[in-house]
Amino acid sequence: MSFRTDRLLLRPWTEAEAATVRAGERHQDWATDFPAEGDVVIAGLLAERPDWLAELGHHLVVERATGEVVGSIGLFWPPEDGVVEIGYGIVPSRRGRRYAAEATVALTRFALSSPQVRSVSAQVERSNPASVRVLEAAGFTCVADDGDVLRFSSPA
Repeated sequence: MSFRTDRLLLRPWTEAEAATVRAGERHQDWATDFPAEGDVVIAGLLAERPDWLAELGHHLVVERATGEVVGSIGLFWPPEDGVVEIGYGIVPSRRGRRYAAEATVALTRFALSSPQVRSVSAQVERSNPASVRVLEAAGFTCVADDGDVLRFSSPA
């Protein structure tokens, strides 16, 4: 399943795209700095967890104005005790445009529409204030401070 926001399209990864990333190759409709390090990690995980390629799992973030893939976002299914974790990343060339927050809001709304999900969570290293701002802009609240890691929860 794909999701449209004002400026983005979130569409599921394909196995071919994940394989391309794992092989260190590129598609011409990707931003010049995609994939970033986190996207390479996700492509590896998709090989281990092909169920995450389904509509409930991981999505590429496409900038609608250019048609370029500029990042990825995903839900780590299945939920545990009604909580599913979200992760995201936008390439450096597109940061500062609030794309990560826009994508997080869209995927969180989708997750919360599932009867299996009562909350969406995210963990952020304290040393990553930009990611903290993304979650705050998306309406998440910090619910735990484990020293180096902050834990966030979605609005209900």
